[in-house]
Amino acid sequence: MQSLFPTIAAPVTPLSVGGVGIIRISGEKSFEIARAIFSRDGAGDSACASDFKVGKVNHGWILRDAERPRSERDFKKEQLDEVILLAFKAPNSFTGEDVIEIHSHGSPVIIREILNLAIACGAQLAARGEFSKRAFLNGKIDLSQAEAILDLIHAKNLQGALNSAKNLGGALTKGIGEIKLEVTEILGKIIASLDFPDDVKEVEYSEIEAVLQNSIKKIEKILENAHCHNILREGIKIAIVGCPNVGKSSLFNALLALERAIVTDIAGTTRDTIRESIDIKGLSATLIDTAGIREGKNIDVVEKIGVENSRDAINEADLVLCLYDASLGITSDDRAVFALVPQEKVQIMVATKADIASTSGLKTAQNHATVSSLTLDGIEKLKDLIFNTVLGLNSIETEFLTNQRQQECLKNTLLALETALNATLAYEMQDLISIDIKQALISLDEITGEVVTDDVLTHIFENFCIGK
Repeated sequence: MQSLFPTIAAPVTPLSVGGVGIIRISGEKSFEIARAIFSRDGAGDSACASDFKVGKVNHGWILRDAERPRSERDFKKEQLDEVILLAFKAPNSFTGEDVIEIHSHGSPVIIREILNLAIACGAQLAARGEFSKRAFLNGKIDLSQAEAILDLIHAKNLQGALNSAKNLGGALTKGIGEIKLEVTEILGKIIASLDFPDDVKEVEYSEIEAVLQNSIKKIEKILENAHCHNILREGIKIAIVGCPNVGKSSLFNALLALERAIVTDIAGTTRDTIRESIDIKGLSATLIDTAGIREGKNIDVVEKIGVENSRDAINEADLVLCLYDASLGITSDDRAVFALVPQEKVQIMVATKADIASTSGLKTAQNHATVSSLTLDGIEKLKDLIFNTVLGLNSIETEFLTNQRQQECLKNTLLALETALNATLAYEMQDLISIDIKQALISLDEITGEVVTDDVLTHIFENFCIGK
């Protein structure tokens, strides 16, 4: 299959200063290009030992044409960089094609020059995600594994990375395969009975019902955690809101464990929203410190803008921390601020300044926390509460993650299977039932890429970086 594609090349490490830079070449001309620019002994003439061994670590030099006056006929080569060369023979490579990887020193100048030499010898610059796309097209990975590569690269927390690694290892493929197998088997029995009614007995409706119900339960279990999957992949936004001087910026700093926001006793110190990334028990989050919300004639123009930004932050956030001063209790002003938070928005009530207040009479509800940003009492418990509120206690104990595209495919599968089940319960003709079962299988095939459109492939791989 590799002859259908041109040879491509690209750096697979960032173009920045580092210890090592890697250039990957994939396609039919890979070995030819490597022999043209690589020398095992670094000799600068045409008799240099340019051969290399497949599956071995090859040490040598990258050579380039030396810059000499045109009058000189002896066009010797000069050493560019001492490198390690790895050669992979098709189909035993990531892309399934002949592949060369050149490990040079991590100078952007060196990496660019090696890439230019490869292009001059017949390679084309790889497009975004083209190596992974070829791996998919050549049957080395399925579409869910290709998406897992992208998720691993962009993982925002360890748990998300671990689950993406499971998908890369085939966990999602295996889970989908188990559902496909049982659905395919019952479909095969139905079709056999329809095609050979004299030889094959009609499938019992109770058997069809049992298979469909079992498959539906498996898909529903996966979709139950879809929201958690999206959070683990993408992270959440947390807005800290409340009246002026209730301790929003102090809590912001305490959660970050650094003095990021200015804290004073003057109400209205924070005039604009401040954002910082934070890891909460392995959950990636963007923490948003907002301006204190208050109404009145004494508010200047700048503070009014800050208050409007706070309202925008509330609407944008996935979770809102509603703060009030524990020494004062929840006042009418606090209630007015909390009323701005939509009821459907996930909220946690936070009593602040616990170090100067008696907390014996404060709420102990499940979505309530008491903290002191000065002594840090209650900060870790608040982090636990945030994590459990957003994800749930057992949500990370999943076999694999799904992204939104895969979830839509599963929803379509579920709809088709439910339609088939309803038809089964109504004892409709089995050839009609088989149509919905076939549609369910098509939707499952879309997850792994056995059925896929060019538009879907373009959308997925254009999000990759060049070199992957």
